[in-house]
Amino acid sequence: MDPFGALADPVRRALLQRLSRGPARVVDLTAEHEISRPAISRHLRVLGEAGLVSAEDVGRERHYRLEAGALQPVRAWLESLPGTSGPRIPEHALDGLDLEVRRTGRDRRATERDTQQTKETGS
Repeated sequence: MDPFGALADPVRRALLQRLSRGPARVVDLTAEHEISRPAISRHLRVLGEAGLVSAEDVGRERHYRLEAGALQPVRAWLESLPGTSGPRIPEHALDGLDLEVRRTGRDRRATERDTQQTKETGS
């Protein structure tokens, strides 16, 4: 199955989101959904067939992990859509934010210095 077909199901998308935070066992993934363990296993099998997840046997348990590189065809397709390339926030807005953060930090340091000097002089 290709990644697009695997991503068509909302449960599989939710499983991928969860696995993006780190590996998990089937029992852990089942606890987060209101479907049976066999159903979760079937979804993981589909994701595995698409190359989106891999499984590693650790003792008697299977740990599933996201294979982020397999999402490249999806990323490439999304980037090919008109209006999706480039930053979503205009660069000038980020420049303004950077300036404001620097100004606030400078003002805070000056206030702390003044407060410290006042404490030291006792006035």
